[in-house]
Amino acid sequence: MQEKLQTNQRLSLADQYVRLTNKNVFLTGKAGTGKTTFLKNIKYNSPKRMVIVAPTGVAAINAGGVTIHSFFQLSFGPNVPSQEANNQVNRRFSKDKIKVIKGVDLLVIDEISMVRADVLDAIDEVLRRYRDRTKPFGGVQLLMIGDLHQLSPVVKDDEWLLLKPYYASVYFFESKALAQSEFMTIELDHIFRQQDEVFINLLNKVRDKDFDNQSIKVLNERYFPDFEPNKGEDYITLCSHNYAALAINQTKLKKLKGQLFTFEAEVSGDFPEHMYPNEQNLELKVGAQVMFVKNDLNREKRFYNGKIGEITGIAGGSISVKCNKNDEDIIITKVTWENIKYTLSDDKTMQEEIIGTFLQYPIKAAWAITIHKSQGLTFERAIIDAAASFAHGQVYVALSRCKTLEGLVLSSPISLESIKSDNTISSFDETASQQDLSEEALNRAKRHSQSEWIKELFDFRWIKFSLANLYKTVEQAQDQLKANTLELISNLTASFNLEIGTVTDKFNQQLESILNDELLPEENEYLQERIKKGSLYLFEKLNDSINKTFNTIDFECDNQETKSSLNKIIEQTNRNIFEKLSILKISQSGFDSTKYLQTKANINIDFEQELAKKSNSKSNKSGNSGNNDLYYRIKLWRDDMADEKNVERYMVLAQKTIENLASDLPGNKAALAKVSGLGKVKVQQYGDQILDIIKEYCDEMGITPNAKVVEKAKIEKPDKGATFETSFQLFKEGKTIKEISEIRQFAIGTIEGHLSRYLATGQLNVEELMDLKKAQIIREFIIENPNMTSTEIKNSLGDEFGYGEIRMTSTWMNL
Repeated sequence: MQEKLQTNQRLSLADQYVRLTNKNVFLTGKAGTGKTTFLKNIKYNSPKRMVIVAPTGVAAINAGGVTIHSFFQLSFGPNVPSQEANNQVNRRFSKDKIKVIKGVDLLVIDEISMVRADVLDAIDEVLRRYRDRTKPFGGVQLLMIGDLHQLSPVVKDDEWLLLKPYYASVYFFESKALAQSEFMTIELDHIFRQQDEVFINLLNKVRDKDFDNQSIKVLNERYFPDFEPNKGEDYITLCSHNYAALAINQTKLKKLKGQLFTFEAEVSGDFPEHMYPNEQNLELKVGAQVMFVKNDLNREKRFYNGKIGEITGIAGGSISVKCNKNDEDIIITKVTWENIKYTLSDDKTMQEEIIGTFLQYPIKAAWAITIHKSQGLTFERAIIDAAASFAHGQVYVALSRCKTLEGLVLSSPISLESIKSDNTISSFDETASQQDLSEEALNRAKRHSQSEWIKELFDFRWIKFSLANLYKTVEQAQDQLKANTLELISNLTASFNLEIGTVTDKFNQQLESILNDELLPEENEYLQERIKKGSLYLFEKLNDSINKTFNTIDFECDNQETKSSLNKIIEQTNRNIFEKLSILKISQSGFDSTKYLQTKANINIDFEQELAKKSNSKSNKSGNSGNNDLYYRIKLWRDDMADEKNVERYMVLAQKTIENLASDLPGNKAALAKVSGLGKVKVQQYGDQILDIIKEYCDEMGITPNAKVVEKAKIEKPDKGATFETSFQLFKEGKTIKEISEIRQFAIGTIEGHLSRYLATGQLNVEELMDLKKAQIIREFIIENPNMTSTEIKNSLGDEFGYGEIRMTSTWMNL
């Protein structure tokens, strides 16, 4: 392939556009010009993380990829643009799939001629949703490979009625998203399959619908009615319809004498029937004409997909096939086809995970095959029955399968009527032919791509939007948050505008001027110096003045709706800051396209990992001066109580009430009743438990609770002693958790919380506190669902599992 790239200017051009720019490319060309070989080369040599998709199962297996509909979870019906919300219903992607979508740099779509415009727009919708909503296909580069003069998209009449109001035609190039991307069409013009100039000219005339009487006359000289090949000549018949090919193969097989052998394929894992690359029950006889349906992966390369031969023997699990009179028999055994799915590994490379296999002999009875299934194959000799051609491109596909005109036989004459014409494609070809494919145009594309990436590097608008959105949300809900939250966000926004906003406004004006230079940005020394200095300055300002300050703000809130809205905005703000810091960091040594693209592609994965780290080692931070630990003890007790009672947390204690308790340190019920947010009912319900928590904290810290208000009458109650120690002693004496809760007049969940402390210190084992099998079930569920709350875990596991058991299992796991 490297030799082809060097000798074929168009192939080299396509290679550079794919590797060195962010431009979408439609790689097309006549049959036999090397499109399939180009795809294989890109797959094994491109530094970009790529996913290969194709419109049909067999095309996907042959290309080494997956089907469009399975990867993007699209329906097989029309994807009507006005029904976008309905189109999304069945697209519930797993975390692994979202990870892959976010990590892909290059999306290769093979056999693009068979892909409808609405399917391409549905792909755009998915990519935008999980990547950049402002860019076509979410900013992913497309490499589309195929020939519009071969097989067309399949669309039923009723489907076209739904799509017609939105698209001028069904072809992929009518896609609304693709129209926004200004894609480059590169047509390969050097034919590797055929060497005969007369035959090549004939094929070009058929492809371009430039057929004249002289061309028809030359082609129809290959018309031989009732042609019967000589034995050993291995002709294959190409039919327009499947039933015709099937009838020929069955008739020929029945005429052969000898035993009929049936070989059943071995299918394992996930390998859907519509993707089978060969027959599940393969029927063969000695003497049968067969076609290889897979390339030989051995070093000898004895056969290739489409090679014709004759079975000379079947014995002992192997089959002998002779392809040429003077060649030795090819001994074949069963081979494996693999169905894959894409995953993103820990080292951030795109991996192909085998999810299913299909084991079968790589041959099939092939006196005849449909024109549709012959696409991509090459034959030495073929009989073509195209009189019943029903679709655009069928005649051209059939004729172009042959290497030579002499190896071609027509079973019916070719007429102008059998060569279907499509004015839409002719119009597209006319426009595409006017594209500039010069070296200068390639350099302009490189310069444009690099300029766009550098502008992105110093574009801070998404952080600005996030902070503005955050301020607006906090302003609307400030009575539910800490008193100084709005002020902190206001100060943060002012710092951003002053230290980053005004600087980047001026810097971007300078960049605009420098980027107008004819030099490639990567080769512009003055520009690189400016990028180094700008990246260093902005990294330090963004990290020290914005990022660190932002992460000290406490957004605790009781209202679940407000909390949910806030969490989304906070996460997006953190994500935007993280992304900018990542690309500024690698640009401090100068701008490098490859490093920039790799860093951007890794950002979502890196951010998720950073998020997981923060979640696992969440530090206790609070706005309460000096009593942070107490604040979180009361909050933990409050959350457990709310879970146990199955009520909203603020219904037990509001966030601000917890802050007041941690700040005021009430030492008796009278002082407790004076705390803002606590009424008589809550003091009566929870007073003893709250006071115990405060007392224990004060004892540990060596401070005295606030008892300014003395109770008028003290109600005699059982001595509860030190909260945790008393429960522990009773348990060691043989009391059950239920008995301890009755003795101490605490909720069962509270006693379980007390004993969990001793589980954490190793003084108690988990099997002493609960059934070990239940603990193991909870443990496995938590591992599979690390981000679930206690309530979500309990709702998922059912009433058999209690909040205390979930809490104790978590403590056990943390050991």
